[in-house]
Parts: sequence; C-alpha cells; structure tokens
Amino acid sequence: QVQLVESGGGLVQAGGSLRLSCAASGLTFSTYAMGWFRQAPEKEREFVARISRGAGSRYYADSVKGRFTISRDNAKNTIYLQMNSLKPGDTALYYCAADRTPWFSTSEAEYDYWGQGTQVTVSS
Repeated sequence: QVQLVESGGGLVQAGGSLRLSCAASGLTFSTYAMGWFRQAPEKEREFVARISRGAGSRYYADSVKGRFTISRDNAKNTIYLQMNSLKPGDTALYYCAADRTPWFSTSEAEYDYWGQGTQVTVSS
C-alpha cells in the first residue's frame, strides 16, 4: 500500500522560511517523478513544483520560482520543498504526489498517488 506523508508545515511570518518533507513508502521511489501542489481556501489545487526521478530536472510554478526549491533523497524515499521569502499568498494546504510517468506535467490527473497534506500559514 502506497503512502505519502507530508510534514513540516506550520505558521510563519511573511519573509520567513519553512521546509516541507514528504516520506514515501510502498512504491519503488526512484522510479517516480514527484511533485508538490497546494490548495488555498476556496481555490482549486495548483501545481507548485516537480522533480524528475533522478533529480536531473526540476520545474516550478512562476509564482514560486526563485523562492522555493524542490529536492529529493532517493536513499531516504523522501522529497523536500524549501520555501523561502514566504508571502501571505503562499498560505495553503500543501500536498506531495507521485507520478510514474517520466514526462513533465502540471496536471493533477497525471499523478498516481497523493498525500494528505500539510498546512502552511503565512501571516502578514
């Protein structure tokens, strides 16, 4: 049974930083591209970042480019999202997701497995 478990969310002031983690189990982690998505209240879930299987390719939404960094440790079956210069607009429930296909996609429908999410709240 595949499980993705996010952690590291919390309350932070604008301009601060947080590091999210997502631990995966029940799948051959190194064969999955991984992504982060987020959903703010009353908004649709949106793509944040993606990292390829071997971490050779990384993609970011324009809204987080230059502030967020996605990384992975295949030995630990874990991905990370380092979030710097946080803004109130970054407030959302953050989800990690696993995609068995190698080609880049920002569509939720392409991802096979999802975590339950971790809440990030940025105060002004």
